Formats: sequence, structure tokens, C-alpha cells
Amino acid sequence: MIHLYWPWALLLLPIPLLLRLLLSAQPQAEQAALRVPFLEDFGEGESRVLSRDRRWPLWLAGIAWVCLVLAAARPQWLGEPLEQAVSGRDLMLAVDVSGSMQEEDFIIDQRRVDRLTAIKYVAGEFIQRRAGDRLGLILFGTQAYLHVPLTFDRKTVQSLLNEAFIGITEDEPQTSIGDAIGLAIKRLQDQKADSRVLILLTDGANTAGELAPLKAAELAASHHLKIYTIGIGADEMLVRSLFGTRRVNPSADLDEKTLAGIADATGGHYFRARNTEELERIYQLLDQLEPVEKDKQYFRPRSELFHWPLSLALLLTAVLAASRLRLI
Repeated sequence: MIHLYWPWALLLLPIPLLLRLLLSAQPQAEQAALRVPFLEDFGEGESRVLSRDRRWPLWLAGIAWVCLVLAAARPQWLGEPLEQAVSGRDLMLAVDVSGSMQEEDFIIDQRRVDRLTAIKYVAGEFIQRRAGDRLGLILFGTQAYLHVPLTFDRKTVQSLLNEAFIGITEDEPQTSIGDAIGLAIKRLQDQKADSRVLILLTDGANTAGELAPLKAAELAASHHLKIYTIGIGADEMLVRSLFGTRRVNPSADLDEKTLAGIADATGGHYFRARNTEELERIYQLLDQLEPVEKDKQYFRPRSELFHWPLSLALLLTAVLAASRLRLI
């Protein structure tokens, strides 16, 4: 919508009419007149043309004045209200993308999907609910690297999470939990001490990296980084083979003791997600443990439009000046 920043400037519009009414007309200079005896021979149509020729500069001057006053009112185009980032917490997601995450033991819409797909499905809604928080994304497998730095742009975080794939870090199916925590400490250490949160999701144990997970947890605690750990994977799964159907534990490699120790050392919690429903409940519980800011702020982007009426006013003024010089 169009908005006038200084609408009171429109009060200047009637000034030319007021001046015309209040000030007396300037007397015309007396000049010698030449009587033309055949003046009646000029047609009436030509007289009207001469009258219109005298009026068009007045109309142009009026339009130029209106444009000038409109430019002084400073018209602006207001965009749609946008949610403004408020002071919240700095929340980093660390997602395991090692080879074991391709195990299809989760169900979404009655269809079996791998563990990473389930994380993307549930985490997307969680990310969108974190209005006011700065979010970041760490992917870790054999190595850990920062996929998305801290940002208020939740759509970008969700989009880049959806683009992640298993094995994006290295081809070897290993997991560097300690290095992922160390990277989170490095990226969050300069932020507010009471607002640093890491949510770490993995389905295995630490098998790679230079930093031991529990040692990384001690460093995180010293840097006031709270860590919530989530163990991913079902406890039981039916597998068909040549010898029939048998039950297996696809999460046999999950090191729950270490994940619980990481959470306890930093004042967080350890959660177990065996299916999509449990994963959704965990994210809802995280919303309660780390609530977002209640008071949201909005702003509307503004685009200045005053240069359009101002340009038109200058153009009309130039036309009037040119016509005046021609008449002289």
C-alpha cells in the first residue's frame, strides 16, 4: 500500500488559490491600441483556440504544483509485514549423516524411510517454530563441518537441511560426535552465555574424530553450552532373508551411555527416538524446555516514491519555461 510519511504537507495544496483570492490582480501596462476595422471578420473558433492557448500553461502549472506538494508529503510503498528477529537464543543442530543413517526403520505416511529423512521431516516443523532464535546446522560423519552458520533465516536452515544427504562429509561410514560438539563450541563461544544450545542427533557411537565425546562435553559445560542429545533408531526390526524372517536390533551400535553422559555434563537431557512419533514428541518437549520469545516484533519494508512526482513536477516546469521563452 502507498503511505504518506508527512501527510500534513497536503495542506499546502490550496495556497495558489488562496493567493489568487486574497491578492489583487496586477494592473496591465497601458499600451497603444490599434483599432482593426475588420476584427469581426475573425471567426469565433479561432477566438476559442486563442483562449485555450492561454489556459494550458495554467493547467500545467497547477499539475506541477500538485506533484511538488505530493513529493513533499514523501509517498512510500509499504510492503507486507515481516516478522523481525528478536533477542532469543543461539540454537545449533548437529545431525549425523554417516552411513548408518540410511537404515530404513522409520515410517512416514505408511512408508518406510531412512533415519535422515525422518529427521528432515520432523525437524522442519521444529525449525519453523523457532521464531526469534538464531539457528545453525552442523553435519557430521567421519568429519564435522558447519553447513549453515547462525542465522535468523529459518527457511534457509530448513532448505539446506533438506539438501543434506548421507555421506556428504566422507565416504567412510564413521561418526565423529566429539568433533561435532567441539565445532559447536567454537561457533557459539562468542554468543551470550545463557543462550547457547546444541541439539545433537545420532544413531551410533563415536568412531572417528580427534576429540572424545565426554571430553568435548566437559569443554561445552565450561563454555556454558547446554546439549540435548537424541538417539535415533528403532529397537526392533523384521528382516527377511533366505532362511525366513528374523528380528534384529538396528540400533545395536547406539552408545546411549555416552549420549546420556554428554547431556548430564552440560545440563541438558538425553532422549530416545525409536519412531517418528517419539521424535515429534521430543521436539515438542524441546520447545517447552527452551521456549521461544513470546513477544514478536514486525516491520514493514519501505520504498521511497517521492522521486516520481518530483521528476514530473520538474519536467512540467521545464515545459512551462520553454514555452515562456518561445513566447518572449
